[in-house]
Amino acid sequence: MKNPTAHDTKNMTHCPVCRQLTTHENEHYPFCSPRCKTIDLGRWVDEKYKISRPIEQRDLEEGVD
Repeated sequence: MKNPTAHDTKNMTHCPVCRQLTTHENEHYPFCSPRCKTIDLGRWVDEKYKISRPIEQRDLEEGVD
């Protein structure tokens, strides 16, 4: 991705893996690339990320109309 200007960064966020700026239009969003997407998946598989508490019924019902 090119170096964004201040105007471009309004609709951008940082990739959670490498911190590079990426947009919502990126097909790998919220990641900047397939590589970062795969790294994140690997972290879940290796149990480096964890859900902090058991899922409760109210968690399942949130957002359901």
